[in-house]
Amino acid sequence: MKKIATLSAALLLAFAAHAADPDHPSVKRPTNPPPSADLSYNLKVKQSGLSLGGVATVQWRAGDGKYSINAESRAAIFGKVVENQSEGLLDDFGLAPLTFHEKRIRKDPYTTSFKRDTKTIAFTESDTTYPLIGGEQDRLSAQWQLAAIARAAPDKFKPGSEWNMFVAGRRDAEPWSFKVTGIETIQTGAGEVSAVHLVKEPPAKSPGQQVDLWLAPSMDWYPVRVRFNDPDGDFVDQVLDKVVKK
Repeated sequence: MKKIATLSAALLLAFAAHAADPDHPSVKRPTNPPPSADLSYNLKVKQSGLSLGGVATVQWRAGDGKYSINAESRAAIFGKVVENQSEGLLDDFGLAPLTFHEKRIRKDPYTTSFKRDTKTIAFTESDTTYPLIGGEQDRLSAQWQLAAIARAAPDKFKPGSEWNMFVAGRRDAEPWSFKVTGIETIQTGAGEVSAVHLVKEPPAKSPGQQVDLWLAPSMDWYPVRVRFNDPDGDFVDQVLDKVVKK
């Protein structure tokens, strides 16, 4: 169940160093958030040899200096397995989260707060705090921040390019690095689309989950596929079925 819940993330993905460390990237880049839309995804899940299907929905809103993301995932047999909300501002760094909330099946909800008055990141699940220096994301907003960066500078998303950010989760935060591996064709509910494939590999010293993200330039750089791969072969794979702009 824990692995199924990782599909939230948002782009899903613990950090031992603090902001003074170079592993806390804070890079100001031009951004252009995608238009507000409702997106539906088909899910394929493999956990401990059990294969399941499901659906995920994402409500993305951006405008008037703020954004919100509401995501919900349902798997066969289990019903709703996870729901996430990320809300915040749009500033010079792009998406600037204020709160990240997650509720998993049979688990208490938790909230991660980006306290811009005290410039700290705090957690309901931990006493750990991190300095807020600009550009930080949560596990749901990270993929949308990438989309916003790509829309502002599409020519820079070339194979071999790397995109770093500092991402907060349930009780801590860590640096994420996405690398563009190439352009691939993805079969969506609306037909085949060409998408930029980005990969976030687990740290070499701490093997864990790999995250693959596909962004479609012809569809305002919306995420058309997200896949989470565990070392044991289990995975969560979500592919866009349809998108309705708002």
